[in-house]
Parts: sequence; structure tokens; C-alpha cells
Amino acid sequence: MARDYQMNRSTPLANASGINYAAELNEQQLLAVTSRPGPALVIAGAGSGKTRTLTHRVAYLLDQGAQPGSILLLTFTNKAAREMMERVSQLVPQDLSALWTGTFHSIGSRILRRHADELGFTRSFSILDRDDQKAMLKTVLADLKIEVKGKGFPKPDLLATMFSMVVNTEVSLDDIIEESYEYFAHKLEDIRQVQLGYEAKKLATNSMDFDDLLVRTLNLLQDNEELRGLYQRKFKHVLVDEYQDTNSVQSKLINLLVSKHKSLMVVGDDAQSIYSWRGADMRNILAFEEHYPDAKVYKIETNYRSVPEILEISNAAIRANTEQYEKELRAVREGGQMTPALVPIENTSMQAQFVCERIQDLIDGDGIKPNEIAVLYRAHYQSMELQMELAHRGFQFEITSGLRFFEQAHVKDVAAYIRFVCNLKDEVSFQRMVLMLPGVGAKTAERLWRDWAATEFAVRDKLPASFSELLLKFKVPAKAKSDWEQMAYILDELAPAGKLASPSQMIYAVFEGSYDEYLKATFDNYDSRRKDIETLMEYSEKFEDVVDFLSQLSLMSSVDGDPAQQKQQNQKDEPAILLSSIHQAKGLEWKVVFLIGLADGMFPTGRVLDAGDNESFEEERRLFYVALTRAKDQIYMVYPMTNPRSYTGDYVLSPSRFIDDIPEEMLEEWNVSVW
Repeated sequence: MARDYQMNRSTPLANASGINYAAELNEQQLLAVTSRPGPALVIAGAGSGKTRTLTHRVAYLLDQGAQPGSILLLTFTNKAAREMMERVSQLVPQDLSALWTGTFHSIGSRILRRHADELGFTRSFSILDRDDQKAMLKTVLADLKIEVKGKGFPKPDLLATMFSMVVNTEVSLDDIIEESYEYFAHKLEDIRQVQLGYEAKKLATNSMDFDDLLVRTLNLLQDNEELRGLYQRKFKHVLVDEYQDTNSVQSKLINLLVSKHKSLMVVGDDAQSIYSWRGADMRNILAFEEHYPDAKVYKIETNYRSVPEILEISNAAIRANTEQYEKELRAVREGGQMTPALVPIENTSMQAQFVCERIQDLIDGDGIKPNEIAVLYRAHYQSMELQMELAHRGFQFEITSGLRFFEQAHVKDVAAYIRFVCNLKDEVSFQRMVLMLPGVGAKTAERLWRDWAATEFAVRDKLPASFSELLLKFKVPAKAKSDWEQMAYILDELAPAGKLASPSQMIYAVFEGSYDEYLKATFDNYDSRRKDIETLMEYSEKFEDVVDFLSQLSLMSSVDGDPAQQKQQNQKDEPAILLSSIHQAKGLEWKVVFLIGLADGMFPTGRVLDAGDNESFEEERRLFYVALTRAKDQIYMVYPMTNPRSYTGDYVLSPSRFIDDIPEEMLEEWNVSVW
């Protein structure tokens, strides 16, 4: 039986970097940075200098005699990896080319390039991006003679998402289908055959996707004792950024690499664990001490970002969670001039008006630049009316949560039906409609358009009494026959007896008629896209005339607008207000943050409330905490008290229950009125 024995240095190595660690770090950071080798968990609160701690730890290891090639620094983004290396290079005056740093995927690729032959691949294997995956899956589907166009079977993009979830969560395909895609349960065996065919095709074509870069690296080291020993001896020090975001595969890979030396430092914040939907497992950070009983835990709670008032409400908000490392963020900055604002507002339309007017006040009165302001929300659909209002008032704004609302594919799909009925010469909209049908490709779509253009109604631009009487006479592929018929009957509903229905009636007819099923089969985020369509229908109720409604859609969509004008707008180097989902705002900061839609059912979402699942609910609260801690100087928490119309009818909204966790004296309620 072997015995471990660690010697102390009789005389410290010279501090080659010249860094005065005690002067450059606060007390909590210093303890973590200068800790002895071994398992260490650093709980770094929001705005506490996490990157500074990690980079100084690397510098300290080098100052203590560690060789660059013995250090592995794992990050989650290429941007973070570059930033880390740049900072370390500035701190340490030596050649760091041998230091291994990068994302989990890039490190996996680097290892596999050396040893791919052990897995039946060559070292020149191709790495598939998302488009490559979709193309390969189309080939597999063709080989299996499975038709996916139209509805009833998941499209290649959705299949790729399913298979990725299987890998990253280590949950079976059966369970993934049952939990997230129950409407495809009857196709489970076919989907399983596609999964097997996809794996075989990757091996046959010497290709790996991004998930393979992780799981095949893990499998390689698990199955090959010699290679496992090689990398365990090589990486004497492993450091991991954003540890709360690791999934099961990543955690196993880390544990395997450090099982010999156990010199592992992971840095993260369990209070910012918000990515379970893509496989992140917060249990990795919460159970760290169970896995490493000798681990040291360091908490870094000094916040350099926000004023005390914002940190007080942030601490209060997250304190209600039961599954967490308790921490208390403390501000370096002095008190601000404004108490965090709680703003009840009549409805979502007034919410958009208030945000715009307050932004104007901040810019004109306080001299705050537009790019120092962010509007955050739980889901992308919640930004629609705000986008409209900002554009109407001439504000420059950017969106990180997705395309502008009216540019999204599913919104344009539904609009295509309405546009065609309103303009019977609209070839683009006609072809967009028919290309969604199974068995219809570009050539068939062109032929069907020629058939339509030859009718008297296309020439006269007059609505027929019945679209179906005309369209059902057209020759269509056998695969498209039933869907073509359904499309024809939907068009009848949009213009019954030759009279245009209202915009909201049209949207309802398209969605319920066929598009709901198409949406399920085509996109991986069905729930959020369905909510977008419902929001579009709510918005359309403001319009009696469908042509006015379509004009507004076109004006709000840069895709449909004047390309030259859009290009000119994109070239403007003007500071812009940022609109973002909270998930995509993580890691960023602004002087002023507006958090909108802070009502039960919107945030936390209705899905989470209905599920009654404490784990999901606490993740929603962590998301709330992330939103609060993005603000440096001011935060406005805005909630609409009513929703004037919804897909299920009128209803009154209650303020988010997260607000209840914050003492009243920490907030200032604004009473907003209209002149």
C-alpha cells in the first residue's frame, strides 16, 4: 500500500513575478490564492473579483515553482479563456505557451487529436457544427426512410437537441422524451433508430460533434489506464471557472484528472446556478465537500460592483433559498443616492411607456449613457411591447435575447398566411407557407405558385369566396395532400366568404389549424415560441384593420424593411440600450437596470409555479438574484398589475412572490400616473 508524503519547502522560491499578493488582493481573495495545493472550493459572490482570484492563483502557483505545462485552467467560453491568459501573461514575466487553458470542449479536442485512433477515429477527424449535425441527421433520416417535413416527427435541429440532452444530462432518451417532448412519445422507437444511425454515421465519416469532445474524452481516459495515468501525472494543478455550471460529464472528467494529485481549485457561485435546462448540475458544487472530505472552502463576499442598497435586497432575495452556501455580499462602494424602486404599473403597455420615459429622464437629466442601461426580462416575448415603444420613440437598442420580435422565424411563418390573404400577388409569403408542408421543395413551391398566379383571383387581386375550392384542384405531392387540404381550409377561415377576418382571429386560425403541430416538430423551445404567438395575438387585438397590422409588423422588422436603410442603421456607432433575457445577462453589469414583467406567472413562470417543484422554484429565485446583481447604481423592478388580454382570457396579475422576500423598508414604491 502506497503512502503519500508531502514536504514543506525549507526556503520559499523567489517571487519571480514580483507580485505583492497582500497588497493586490483583499483578505478573502488572498487566503484562496495562497492556499496549499489540494482540493479547494472558492465561493465567489457576484462582483467579487472571481477572475482576479483565478488569475492570481495561476501566478502564485508559478511563483511557487509549478511548471506552466503542469497547470490546466478550464473555462466555459473562449472569451473567458482568452481573458484569463491575457491577465496571467501580464502578471507573470515568463513563457506560458505550455500552460493548458481553454473551454472543456477545446481541451477535449486537444486530447482527442492526440489519441483519436484509440477510439476508432483518425487524428484528422472533423468537428461538426450545428449545421453539419443537421445535414448528417437528414442523411440518416433519408437512409431510414423517415419523413420529417411537416408535422409528426422532430426535425433534425430538434433531434440534435434531444441527443445533446441525453449526453449532457446522462438521462436516457426515454426519459428525455417523457419529460420534455411527450408529444413525440409515439415516435420513440423511430427516434432511437435515428440516434443509433447518427452515432454510426459519425464513426463512419470520421466526425465528432461538440458533445463527443467531452464524452469521448471521458470514455478514452476511463477505458485506457495508460493514458489516464499520463494526464493525471501531467496536470498537477487543475483550476475550474464557473464550477456551478458543470454538468455530469464535465464533473466526472475533472474528478478523473485530479484523482492522483488532488490539487484542484474550483471557483463558482451556487447562487448563480441558472442553467439546469442545458444540463448544468448544481449538486456538483453543493456536494464538493462530500466528494473531497479534505477540501478547504473559501468565501469571497466583498462586492466591487454595486451600491449597498442593491446588495441588501440581493442578499435578502437569495436568503430564502434552502439549497445553498450561505453568503453575505458586502459593498466596497458607498451608499447610493436612490433606493431600489418597486414600480407597479397598470399593464404591459404602460410598463413599456414607463421604461422609455424613465430612460429618457436618466439620459437627459442624469447624463447616463444609453449603453449604461439594460432592460432585463425572464422570457423574450416579454420585450415585444417595449421594442415597439423604444422604436417609436427613436431609441437605439440592441437585443441579446434573440432577434427582434417580428424578425423571428415563427412570427414570420404565421404572418405569411395573413400577408398572402391580404395580397394575393405575394409570392414570397405563398412559398413560405407551402415550403412548410411535407414533400414540398423549392421546385414544387415554384410550380404551385405558377398554378396560383394563373387563377383569376391572382390577376384581379380579389378575394375568392373559398380558397379551398381553388386550391384543392391543384396537383400536389402525395406526402403533402392532407396538409395542403388543411392549409386551404385555414385560408378559408382567414377570409370567410371573401371577407377578411380580424388579425387576432387570423392568428388563432393559423396557430390552432396547423402551426402548433409544426412548431412542436420544428423548434426545441416550443413553449417560449408558443408564448410569442400568443403575445402576437394579444398585440394584434389593438388593430381592427389587418392591413394596418401588417404594416406595423413590416415597419418593426428590419428583415422586411429597406435593406439599405437597415445597413445604414447597423453602421451607426451610437451607444444603445440593451435588452436581454436574464440568462444572457449573467456576467455583465450596467449602471441602471430595469427588471420588467416581475409578476407571478411571468417571473417566476407559470410552468414553475404549476409544477410545485422546489428545485425549479429555487433556480427561478437564483435567476432573480442574478438580475438584481447586474445593477451597479439603480434598479427598477416593474410589474404589470393586469394583462389586458391573453390567450386564455383576461386576468389580474399579482406581484412576483420573490418581492415578498425583500423587507419593505429596503424598497421605494413608485406610484405611476398618466397626465
